Amino acid sequence: METTVQKWGNSLAVRIPKAFAEEAGVLEGSAVDISVAHGQIVVRRLRQREVTLDDLLAAVTAENIQAEMDTGPSVGREAW
Repeated sequence: METTVQKWGNSLAVRIPKAFAEEAGVLEGSAVDISVAHGQIVVRRLRQREVTLDDLLAAVTAENIQAEMDTGPSVGREAW
């Protein structure tokens, strides 16, 4: 597909057709890597690493762990 490079502030921009974006899995706000290889501009979608429960728990430290919080007496038929 042929398109036109346009000025966007002090930079240049190329619009990505919807069908291309969908096929590549690119959404508004997606992180991409732009590079030049053999005189050609290459745009690659960066895959975000999936965060696991183990990753989240590894980040818990004595300094950032939250204490229990009293939310008041039971209301209704809660059982504690």
